[in-house]
Amino acid sequence: MAKSEILVVTSDDVPGRKVAKTLGLVRGQSVRARHVGRDIQAGIRSIVGGKVGVYAELLEKSREEAINEMTAEAEKLGANAVVAVRMSTADIMGSAAEVLVYGTAVVIE
Repeated sequence: MAKSEILVVTSDDVPGRKVAKTLGLVRGQSVRARHVGRDIQAGIRSIVGGKVGVYAELLEKSREEAINEMTAEAEKLGANAVVAVRMSTADIMGSAAEVLVYGTAVVIE
């Protein structure tokens, strides 16, 4: 899948640009399960302290996947930007993490 050319911002507007049309809510979601080997690595890291890289990597991939789903949905609607983007994370049954990304698809000029 080619990299999207859709502008994604957390602000409600884009400075210097005008929202010509609001197309509606778009979202992307990613749910990833933890791996027992990674849990062991993370457990060791929690004992000695520091960044838990295996979980950081897991969440980064989940965020990227969710953003890609959201922008693909926006493209289908004919948008060239998504404004007011928000992200939410949640644990699912203690063994998986969900990342939800949502915003408003718009056409900007």
